[in-house]
Amino acid sequence: MKTPKLTKRRVIAPVALALAATFTLAACAQGGSAPESTSAEKTGEFTYAIASDPSSLNPINVSDRWGLTATNIVYSPLARVEGDGTVVNELAESIEPSDDGLSVTVTLKDGLKWSDGEPLTADDVVFTYTNKAVRENGNADLLYVGDQPITAEATDERTVVFHLPSVSAAALSNIATETYIIPEHVYGDVTDFSVTELDPLAVGSGPYKLTDYERGQYLTFEANENYYGPKPKIEKLTLRIVADANTTKTALQTGEVDASFATADQITELEGAGLNVYPYAEGRVAYLGLNAAKLTDPKVRQAIFFALNRDDINTAAFLSEDYYQNAYTILPPSNSFATEDVEKYEQDADKSAALLEEAGVSDLTFTLAYAGADPAQTTEATLIQEQLGKAGITVELKGVEPAAVYDEIEKGADSQYDAFLGGYIMGQDPDAYSALYRTGASANYFSYSNPATDALFDQGAAELDPDARKEIYADLQAQIAEDAVIFPLADNLKILAVNPRIGGVEDAKLVPIYTLENFGLLTEK
Repeated sequence: MKTPKLTKRRVIAPVALALAATFTLAACAQGGSAPESTSAEKTGEFTYAIASDPSSLNPINVSDRWGLTATNIVYSPLARVEGDGTVVNELAESIEPSDDGLSVTVTLKDGLKWSDGEPLTADDVVFTYTNKAVRENGNADLLYVGDQPITAEATDERTVVFHLPSVSAAALSNIATETYIIPEHVYGDVTDFSVTELDPLAVGSGPYKLTDYERGQYLTFEANENYYGPKPKIEKLTLRIVADANTTKTALQTGEVDASFATADQITELEGAGLNVYPYAEGRVAYLGLNAAKLTDPKVRQAIFFALNRDDINTAAFLSEDYYQNAYTILPPSNSFATEDVEKYEQDADKSAALLEEAGVSDLTFTLAYAGADPAQTTEATLIQEQLGKAGITVELKGVEPAAVYDEIEKGADSQYDAFLGGYIMGQDPDAYSALYRTGASANYFSYSNPATDALFDQGAAELDPDARKEIYADLQAQIAEDAVIFPLADNLKILAVNPRIGGVEDAKLVPIYTLENFGLLTEK
C-alpha cells in the first residue's frame, strides 16, 4: 500500500483556537456547570489542547513534550518504563540480557504491522537504532558506552541482538526502552535524520495514524487499523494548539476541548464547572538554569543561588505543597538515587554578598529567559527578579516561546540569555541525566563542563552493584550542586482537567511526558 504524503500547510499568524465547522459548543457560560453527557452527544472524537507545536515529529531526535506526545500516539517502542520503574513490553515479546552483561536479545511479538499494512520486522529495529546512534542526528547519547556505540543485528525476522562495547548497567536498563521504531521500507532512502519532520510525515505502529497537521492550529489522528493492541475506543483524536492558558481554561469550560493541563489555582473553578481534575506526578525537576559560558565564575553563580528563596518561589508558582515537593539536586526527590546531602543554597544574603565581593563583581546584571505563556514560569521569573533585586542583582526578563528559549541558550557564549527557566523529565536511571550534564552532551543547555562530573557519570554507568552506584551518583549530585549551574526548584505535579463526557482516564494511564500512555483506551460516556 502506498502511503500518501501529508500536506503540512504553514500559516503566517498561528491561530490560538480554530474550531472545525462540525464542532459542537457546550452552551454553558464561563464558570457554569458542564452539561451532563448522554449517548446522543458521542462524537467519536477526543480533542486535547496542547500549548505549542511539537519541536520535532522525527522519532530519531524528538525530545520536547508535545513532540514526544505525538510520537507516542503514532509510534511504538520495544518497551517502555512506567513511572515506578516497571518495564512494560510493547513491540517486544521478551527482553533478555546476557549473563556477561555484554548483549541484550529482544524477540518481537508475532504478526506486527505498520500502519500502511507492511510487516514490522527485526530489520526495522536495526535500521532505527543504527540511525539513532549517529550523533549528528541529535539524540544519540544513551546509545553509547563511553565513546563506542551500541550496535544491533537481526538474527531472524523477530530477533534483534544488541551488542555493548563494554559492561554498562545503564545501557542494560535503557537500551530497549523509549526508542520509537520507524519503518525501513518507508525511510530507507533518507540520508539526513537530523531533520525535525520525516517525509512522509508519519508511518508508525501506534494506536493512531497522523492524518493532518496545520502548524499553529492542530494535529489530527485516526485509529490505526493495524495496531497490535486493542482497537482505539475513540476513532478520532485531535491535538489542538492553544498557546494562552486563559483561552485553554475557557475552552475547557465551554466544551470546545475535552482535556488540557491546568494550573493549581484553576482547580476550584474547573471542578465547579463540572470538569474532572487529575493531579499526578511526573518525576520532574523544575529549575533555574545558568549559562556557564556567560556566567563563568562559580562564585558568581553560587551568589545568585544564595540570594534566592526556593520555598517562596514554589509556593507562588504551585500554590500549595499538595502540588509540589522541593527539589535540591539534578534528580527529582522521588528518584531512588536522589540525595539531600548537597549544598541546598538556603537563602543567605550575607553569603551571597560575600561571594560577589570575593569574585570582584558589583552591579551584576543578567538576562533571564522563560516561557512567557506559562503562568508558573511567569510567576517564578517575577519572584526571582524581585528576590535578586533585593540582593543588588538586576535581572532583565525575557518572556518568549518555549522552543525559542532552548534554541537561543544552545548558542552558549553567543546566546543573548544568561539564565533560563525550564524543566525536565529523564526517567529512573541516573545515567539518563548525563545528556544534560556531561561535557558536550546533546541537551547540555547549561554549557556545563567538569571532568570530575564526566568521570562520575562513567563510573556510575559501568557499576553493576546497586549500593555502589548509589554512592557514585550521590557524589555526582553534590559535585553539580557545588558547580552551581542549576538551581532545582521543585518536582511539581501535572494537573489534567477532563470533560466529564470522557471516561477511561485510569485505563489510559497518566504518565510522565506523554500525558496518557495510550489515548486509545479513552472512552465516551
